[in-house]
Amino acid sequence: MATTAQPRTEETISIGGGTPTRAPRDATDEGQIRIDLAAAYRLIALKGMDDSIFTHISARLPDGPSGSKRFLLNPYGLMFDEVTASNLVTVDETGAIIDDPYGAGVNAAGFTIHSAVHMARHDAACVLHTHTVAGVAISSLQEGLLSLNQWSAQFHGAIAFHDYEGIALNLEERARIVADLGDLNVMLLRSHGTLICGRSVAEAVKLAFNLERSCKAQIAALSTGLTPILLPDDVAAHTAAQYARAYDKTEAAGVDPEWDAMLRQLDRQAPAYAD
Repeated sequence: MATTAQPRTEETISIGGGTPTRAPRDATDEGQIRIDLAAAYRLIALKGMDDSIFTHISARLPDGPSGSKRFLLNPYGLMFDEVTASNLVTVDETGAIIDDPYGAGVNAAGFTIHSAVHMARHDAACVLHTHTVAGVAISSLQEGLLSLNQWSAQFHGAIAFHDYEGIALNLEERARIVADLGDLNVMLLRSHGTLICGRSVAEAVKLAFNLERSCKAQIAALSTGLTPILLPDDVAAHTAAQYARAYDKTEAAGVDPEWDAMLRQLDRQAPAYAD
């Protein structure tokens, strides 16, 4: 006998929800943070979202014994698919080296943006910056990302903008980046790329993937020359709120089957990330 499918309610919508396949993550466990951050680098590389040895993904570590602020960053000169949990570099809020297992140092200038955000936004456990073709293209448009579909609707009213000032070498720019970002988690760096803040490495990566495909979908839709359909503001805002609740639920639970699935993919394709 045929049965009628039951509609999904707001309570059943999930982004990374469901039954966990790994134990809840300990946000104070440096070993786990290292593995997650190395995984982020490898996943960004697998998605073709890296830019040679440039751009960064940083993660906040628990404070040092004297209360010093500590962050993890990739060794300068390594491709993203060469980053491992053990070769990540520990730096302070200025980008100065605390521990450098690989011995290549870091691109201190590249940490300008990350240090600014980490120091101002203590909820940002991870800051992810990319220069993808799609992200740079959308950041170069006055309109930015449009609410054309479900993917992009999650970012409705939640994207900050920072005007281009040249390559981010000027430490004075940090205050302007922080002011422009405010309390949002996604920023389009005009004519430059994208910036994502996550309460965990997993959240930052998922937001980055969703933003990237939203940018690609917009470019694909507009390239047809046909008339795009903009979602009504109320529908887009409702969808964004649904996504936000789902992300909140996942972060509160501390378990994330979607992230676990990504790690299993890496275990199959690039297991050295955890070394």
